[in-house]
Order: sequence, then structure tokens, then C-alpha cells
Amino acid sequence: MASPCTFSIVSALKKTALTVIAAALLPSITASPALAATPAASAATGVTKADPKAPNPPAQMSTVGGTRLGRPGTQVDLGSGAPVLPKDLSARSWIVADAESGDVLASHNAHWRLAPASTLKMLFADTLLPRMNKDDVHTVTRDELTGVGDGSSLVGVKENQSYSVHDLWLGVFLRSGNDAVHVLSAMNGGIDRTVRDMQDHAEELQALDTNVVTPDGYDETGQVSSAYDLTLFARSGLQKKDFREYCSTVRAQFPGEEKPGKQRPTFEIQNTNRLLTGASGVSAYQGIAGVKNGNTTHAGATFTGVAERNGRVLLVTVMNPSSKESQAVYQETARLLDWGFAAAGKVEPVGELVPPRSADTGPSGGSQASSGGGDSEGSSTGTRDGDADGTKDSMQNGSGPEHASAAAHEGSSGVGVALAVTGGVLVLLAGGAFLVNRRWPLPDLVRRLPRR
Repeated sequence: MASPCTFSIVSALKKTALTVIAAALLPSITASPALAATPAASAATGVTKADPKAPNPPAQMSTVGGTRLGRPGTQVDLGSGAPVLPKDLSARSWIVADAESGDVLASHNAHWRLAPASTLKMLFADTLLPRMNKDDVHTVTRDELTGVGDGSSLVGVKENQSYSVHDLWLGVFLRSGNDAVHVLSAMNGGIDRTVRDMQDHAEELQALDTNVVTPDGYDETGQVSSAYDLTLFARSGLQKKDFREYCSTVRAQFPGEEKPGKQRPTFEIQNTNRLLTGASGVSAYQGIAGVKNGNTTHAGATFTGVAERNGRVLLVTVMNPSSKESQAVYQETARLLDWGFAAAGKVEPVGELVPPRSADTGPSGGSQASSGGGDSEGSSTGTRDGDADGTKDSMQNGSGPEHASAAAHEGSSGVGVALAVTGGVLVLLAGGAFLVNRRWPLPDLVRRLPRR
């Protein structure tokens, strides 16, 4: 079994303002004041102007979550003492939101419908995880592996070999394996049914920018989503225990090819979320625990990440940076997370993450999200296009027996509300006051580990 991340905890009832030093956390920002940016972002916000050769966002976009979110350009309302947005943001679209309250702290073309790449697998997992028992075992047929796009990221699923559902979810989350996606889709009744199920679930979540054509996020005509919708998918998925465990898993053992008379070998697979693993020249981010990265020729690099600091949980989605900076999608995400933690409580929200259509938004609490079966986080193996999760790494065939987990970095307060899940007993915090004034109370997001 792959181990989820282990994080320290903080009191969920402390809602005091963050006391962080801007110079320590935000080296890339300036100190000049700003209010809101137009499509050609001003120098005061620190946001880099868009590549003049890049397409422009539509003049009018969806207003789900608020009218400001439907406007092109950067949307932010800075209050007294709030840091300006970081410079060197080149993504076509991004969003910074509070995972619990749903407040959107800042955004840039939030509803621009763009190719999602493998970040669409968050919707795939959120849709199918509750339907499957992770202990079930399935023998893969040749037909189930047909139709996987050329150059796709693969975990190494082989026909005529048996895998547990748990194994297959590891392949989806850690290696972003389109082969695993196709097998799980077959177990759900086929690709066409899975696409319909995903589309129905997206509409239930009010993710109306999303049009699903393939379950794996591979480039297809008409397949689009938005930074706003991807953030909704992450927020919904993170309410499921298995989703949280899978997306925070750094590495695990995956079954190799079984041969007669021999013990079935395994090989190590590692998550390609660079902010989680600290690989490829990217520093691991304090309190990070997922969620999903992606990369295709058409979509460019995409990423949704969630992190906790001092009891506050933020979601950031970044789509298609144009910067030549190495691993730009992760670097820009880290800057936006730093900004969000420093700016929380000092900015006026520019919108909100809406609840699902069926959610109970009354003051007594929200609908109880089910906990599906699943476990890990995605990546790519030797892709040249496909829906690889951000890299073109080859699959590691290591023999290390350990299943490493992302540890809290020195000085980090841990993942807290949205993500604190380990093998220990989970404790649901008491106190209805914590849920008061929550637009969509998230029951599983207030779970904590007992203090050690």
C-alpha cells in the first residue's frame, strides 16, 4: 500500500490573520499599491503582460461565481497592508481561492475555456472513485488498452495481467497513466459512458466551462475546461479520503509483469507533481499535498495545487504559462500560493467557488461527500505529446521497497483542513461554530489527525 503524506496539524478554530513577513515569503513582489488590473496588467500589480503573440481571452466569459470572474484580465481588490501580486506571471489563466470558504482572492481570465491536459483527471477521479471498491481485482484485456493516444503518459499496464483498483488509481494519480484511465473507464461501462458521467458530474458541480471528450485529458477537438472549473474539481475531490491520499502520495510500488513460476515483480513509480516531490530543480512547497499536473502540446503546462499554512487552505490553478522559465507552471503556482497566504484577510474577494447544485448550503452544514476508492497522483512516462503530467520522464523501474510520503518541511504547519490524512485515526473537530458562515461547509475538510 502506498503511504499518504504525513503532516503536522494546527487548530482549526484559529482564524486569526496570518503574521508572515513579506520579505521572507514573497521575494518576487514589489511594495507598490494596486487595486485591479486590466487585460494588459499594470506594473503595479507585478503581473507580466501577456505574450503579444498569444491569443486574447474572450471579451465576455462565464460569470459563474461572480461578475468579476467573467471579465478578461487580472481581478484583485487589495486592502490595507495587502501585498501586490507577484511579478512574472505569464499564465493565460490562473486563480487563487480559499478551499474552505470558497472565496476567490484573485484571478486572471478565470473562465477562459482552454485545453486542460491531465488536470481533467481530477474530474475523472472525482466522478469514478465513489463507484469502485479499491480492493477489487481486474484482468486487463487488449481491447481495454486500445484507443490510448499516441505519446500518452503510461504507467505500464499490460494486457492479460491482473491489477487491483487501488493499483490502477495509483497509476492514474502518480504517473497520469492513460492506460490505467482506459481500464478504469472500461470497468465503468466504457469510454463513452465515462465521458457522459464526467460531463454530468461537471454540470452538477456547476463547472459549466468544461466539455469532456476523453476521460484522460488527451488533446481532442472541443475538449476544454477553465482554471475556475479545475479548481471546483479539486475542491470536490479533496472531500474524499482516497482522493486526498492518492494526490498526496509521492511514490509507491506498481505491479510488474507476472510470469509463471515466479513471484510477481514490482517497480517504483513517483509522482510528477514537482511541488510535492521537489524534483527537477523545483523546491518542494511547504504544506503542499497535491493536486494534479498536466502537459500536452495544445494545452501547454497546467496545474492545480492545494496547500495549507497556519490553518488556512488555498487552491491555486495555473494554465499554460508562456514564460521560458524552467518548470514555470510550478514556479508561478508557488508565487501565487505565497501571495495568497500573505494576502488572506487583506483582500476583498472578487468572486466565489460555487457549491454543487445539490449541495445543502444552509447554516447547519453541507451535503456529506462520499469517500470513494482510490489512492495516488499522476505523471507521465516517456511522452512526446499525450496528456503527460508536466514532464517527459521515463518510467522508473526501481526496486526500492519503501513507499515514501511527502513530509512536512521544517517550519511548515502542515496541510491541515483540506488534506490532513494518514494511516492514523481521523478526528472530526467538534463545534458547530466552525461551520457558521461557510457557503458550502466541507465536512471532510475539517478532519484532523490527533496531536502526537
